Amino acid sequence: MTTPHCLLFDCDGTLVDSEPLLADEMATSLTAVGLPFVAEDYMGEFRGARFMNIVGELQRRHGEVDPERLKASEARMRSRLAERLASELTLLPGVREALDSLARIPHAVVSNGPETKIRASLEATGLSDYFGDHLFSGYSAQCWKPDPCLYLHAATIMGYEARHCVAIDDAIVGVKAALAAGMTVIHLNRFPDVETTPAGAIAISNMHQLPTVIEHLSRRPTAAAH
Repeated sequence: MTTPHCLLFDCDGTLVDSEPLLADEMATSLTAVGLPFVAEDYMGEFRGARFMNIVGELQRRHGEVDPERLKASEARMRSRLAERLASELTLLPGVREALDSLARIPHAVVSNGPETKIRASLEATGLSDYFGDHLFSGYSAQCWKPDPCLYLHAATIMGYEARHCVAIDDAIVGVKAALAAGMTVIHLNRFPDVETTPAGAIAISNMHQLPTVIEHLSRRPTAAAH
């Protein structure tokens, strides 16, 4: 590809270190309604997955929970999480430097999480001005990774073909979604001992490396040049 036309960033675990907070609150909430869950389950098995998909899998394993009880429990969980995001959330190393370096390229956030959570995370870490209203939530689009539709939706609204977009995502579900969408994909693999970068994606171990990878992509000749 030539110079990437648009950069599409995942949020949790890619820009902000929210996953330990989310995993902790999920463990408290789900265990309380009879769905045994520890923070390590999220980080090991469910990282990046839609909340209701996690709940569905846990119910298959442990039994059904009354929907109204689940709804109330999720509301409490999200309220507690919002409080913790506002006071405890931090950026992942290298994120601000990478965004500053790549600011010339149009960019957006593409997340399975609710838009309110995306906005709260960006506000808490001082990233709101980087992205403005270029925020794409699975809940707003009504499609979630690993389905490619969320990344395709973001590309369309941003005004770019998928092949001209670069997706940066830490979770395997997000990497697979962007690959299926036909995008160039950079996998922020912070857990290389336990995760394998899917074929076709470019692996980096930290966000300090991102500008160099984007520069190399910009120099790569297109098929038409051969």
